Amino acid sequence: MAVNDKNILNRLYFIAGCMFIFAVAVVFKLLTIQFVQGEKYKALATKRVVKNVVIPANRGNVYSVNGNLLATSIPKYDIRFDALTPSVRVFEKNIKALSDSLAKYKGNRSSSQIEARLRRARANKNRYYLLARNVGYSDYIRLRKFPLLELGAFKGGLIVEQTTKREHPMGGIAERTIGYERIDEKGNVTRPGIDGAFGIRYLRGVDGQRKKQRIGKGQWKPLTDANEIEPKDGYDVYTTIDVNIQDIAHHALLEQLEKYKADHGCVVVMETETGEIRAISNLGRNKNGKYYERLNYAVGESHESGSTFKLMALAAAFEDKVADTSDVVDTEKGILTFYGKKVRDSKYGGYGKITVSKAFEVSSNTGIVKVIDKGYSNNPEKFVDRLYEMNLNKNLDLPIIGEPEPVIPDPRVKNNRWSGIALQWMAYGYGVSFTPLQTLTFYNAVANNGVMVKPRFLKEVKSFDKVIETFDSEVINEKICSKETIGKLQALLKNVVDKDHGTGHRLYSEYFSMAGKTGTCQKNYSDKSKLAYISSFAGYFPAENPKYSCIVVVHEPDKSVGYYGADVSGPVFKKVAQKIFTATPITDEIESLGIESVAVEKDYEHFYETAQTYKTIMPNVVGMPAMDAVALLENMQVDVRVELNGDGVINGQSILKDTKLKNNQTIVLKAS
Repeated sequence: MAVNDKNILNRLYFIAGCMFIFAVAVVFKLLTIQFVQGEKYKALATKRVVKNVVIPANRGNVYSVNGNLLATSIPKYDIRFDALTPSVRVFEKNIKALSDSLAKYKGNRSSSQIEARLRRARANKNRYYLLARNVGYSDYIRLRKFPLLELGAFKGGLIVEQTTKREHPMGGIAERTIGYERIDEKGNVTRPGIDGAFGIRYLRGVDGQRKKQRIGKGQWKPLTDANEIEPKDGYDVYTTIDVNIQDIAHHALLEQLEKYKADHGCVVVMETETGEIRAISNLGRNKNGKYYERLNYAVGESHESGSTFKLMALAAAFEDKVADTSDVVDTEKGILTFYGKKVRDSKYGGYGKITVSKAFEVSSNTGIVKVIDKGYSNNPEKFVDRLYEMNLNKNLDLPIIGEPEPVIPDPRVKNNRWSGIALQWMAYGYGVSFTPLQTLTFYNAVANNGVMVKPRFLKEVKSFDKVIETFDSEVINEKICSKETIGKLQALLKNVVDKDHGTGHRLYSEYFSMAGKTGTCQKNYSDKSKLAYISSFAGYFPAENPKYSCIVVVHEPDKSVGYYGADVSGPVFKKVAQKIFTATPITDEIESLGIESVAVEKDYEHFYETAQTYKTIMPNVVGMPAMDAVALLENMQVDVRVELNGDGVINGQSILKDTKLKNNQTIVLKAS
C-alpha cells in the first residue's frame, strides 16, 4: 500500500513540475513578446487595421492648339456614412433633418424610407453605409453640408472617397490620338496617343496618401478628413491639334468609309512649315459596321505604298540624273515581264511612248518601272542609298508609342526582302513599307522646298498660366534633294491634279489649287481569294504656297463600289482642303484704313496672279493704280462692293490681305 501511495505522489510531483515549466515558458514568451518583439507585433497589428491608401493626383488636361479641352480628369466622390460614430444624442437630433435632405437630393425615396434605412444601418452596426455614388464636385459640396454629415468624420460619421475619371469632351473624335493611360489589375500599362506618350513626364502628377482603418468585412474607412500627403496635380499640355480641322477631317473620312464600306482608314493634316499635326483621324469598323477610333493607323500601321512611292523613286532618279521629266519612255502596251513576273498598267494596252512626266501624271507602272530599271539595274545599291539620303529608311522617332521602322529592300542586307525583281517592284511601291505619317513627312518636305521637318504633336506645357516648356520645329533633313529636283517634283504633283490626263484631275478646282499623288495598292495579293486594295492620296495645298500637307489612306474598300485612290481617298483630300480653305480665314478680318508700309510694286502681274489663284481671298492691292485695283476686286469669285476714296495709287485697304472674303462685303480702298 505504501508503494502505491509513493507512486501516486511521484506522478503528482511530475505533473506539477510540468505545469511549472509550462507556466515559466508562458511567462517567458509573454515577456519576450512584450519587451523583445513588441514593436514588431505592434507594427503588424497596425498594418492589419490601418493602411496608407494612394490618392491619385488629378491628371493634367490636354488642350487643342486653340485652347479647346480635349481630355480632362473629373473628380468623382462616393459619400458613405459610419452609422456607429455619432453619439445617441447627436444621431437622434439630426436623423430626421438628414433624411429630409437626402429625400430632396435623391428624389426617388421618401424621408421616412431613408430614415428607416439609416436606423437599420445603425442597428446592424454598419460603418460603411452608401449614401451617394459617383457624384460630381458640386453635389459633393452640397452633401457635406447636410445635417449630421456637416459634423465631419469623427462626430457625424461622414466618409468621403474620391476617384478621378478621364473624360474626352469631343467624344470619339481623335480619341485614339488624344489617348489615355490605363493600368489593369495585374499592373500592365496601356499608353496610346498623346495622353499616354506625355503622361509620365507631364500629365500624371504626384499621388498623395491617406490613412484608412479596417472596420471589418473587408471594408476600410478614412481615419481623418485630411490626406497624409496631398496629391500634386499634373501639368496641362497644349497639343497642335486644331479642333475645327480635326472635325472636318473626321467627318470627311467617315463619310467616305461608309460610302465604300471600307475596313478602316486614316487622314492626317500637317502644317507644312512647322510639321505641326493639325488633325489626325483613325477610324475602323466594328462587327456591327459602325466606325470608331479603333487603332492609330496613321502612326502604327505600316503597309506597301503603291503609287505614292513613285514620287520617291523619281526623286532619286532626278537627283542621280539617270532620268528627266522630258525623257520619253515606252510603256510597251502596258505589260512588262521580269523573271516571269508581270508589271501591268491599269489602262489596258498601256499609254504607248510618253514622257516621264506624263508617266507619273497618269501613274503608269510600266513607265516608272522602266525608268528605274534602266537607271539602276546594274547598280541597285545606288538607288537604295539615294532613298537612305532622303531619310526614308528611318522612323520619325515619334513620342507616340507604336511607330514601326520603314522597310526598304537592300541587296547588301540578308533577309531584307531583296530578290531579282525587288528593284522593279520598289519602283511602283511594292516591297517597300511605310506608315501614312512617314509617307506624309516626305510629301511635306517636297511642299516645304526640300526641308524635312519632324511631325509634332505638342505645342507647350503649362501649369495654370505658367509656361513650363515649349516645343519648336525640329528639322530632320535640311535638304532631301537639290532645289532643281524639288521644282520638278512640285510640278509633277501639281500636274496630277491640273492636267486633264492626271489621275487626280477629279480633284481640280478653279477656286483653289492642290497638288498630290494618287495611290492604289493591292494587299493579300498572294492569295487571290483574299485580294483587297489600299487606296491613298498624298499631297498639299495651296499648290503655289503650301500651307498644309495631307494624306488619306483607306484600307479594303468594297471592290464592287470602287477602289482606286482617285475615287476613294482623293475626295476626302479635296473635301478637307476645300473646307479648310473656305472655312478657315488665313487671318482675322480687321476693318482698318491704316496705310501699309510696303514698297510700290512695279510688276502688277504679281497682284493679278495672287488674286486669280485665290479668288476668295483678299489680295494686297496697296501700290496698285486705283482703277486696276477696283477692276481686280470686282472680277473675283466673291460678290463685293468696292468704295474708292481718292484716285491715283492705293495706299490703304479696309480688309487686310489674306483675309477670307464674304459675299456682299464692302471693301474700302484709300488712294492718294
